[in-house]
Amino acid sequence: MAMNCELCTVDGGELILKTDKLRVVLIDDANYPGFCRVIWNTHVKEMTDLAIADRSTMMQAVCKVEQAIRDVMQPHKINLASLGNMVPHLHWHVIPRYLDDAHFPNPIWAATDRVSAEMEAKRALLPVLREVLKRGFAA
Repeated sequence: MAMNCELCTVDGGELILKTDKLRVVLIDDANYPGFCRVIWNTHVKEMTDLAIADRSTMMQAVCKVEQAIRDVMQPHKINLASLGNMVPHLHWHVIPRYLDDAHFPNPIWAATDRVSAEMEAKRALLPVLREVLKRGFAA
């Protein structure tokens, strides 16, 4: 655990699943229903800080989360990002993108272009996504 590292001390979202190596959290973001993060539990900054087997574990988890989001939320596209500029603790953003989201086709960190009435309908799918994510890691 690193001093002053937010992801070493808090879950970083609604905890959906936690293993000995990583956790999956659902982010409460009204503009991107289904936005999740996959966070490595121990404090490392980069993928190359992990042993090769752990890198595979991390990417398999990212892919499981992506697939669950695709199956339940039916986004137009999934964006994957591992930035860590603000919080240098290894984590992946798994972001569903919708044709009518506030930024499409620009990055989600760009200025907002519009507000979509469809987002509430997408948010209604979040209970199903929670269950599909949990089942996906139980196998």
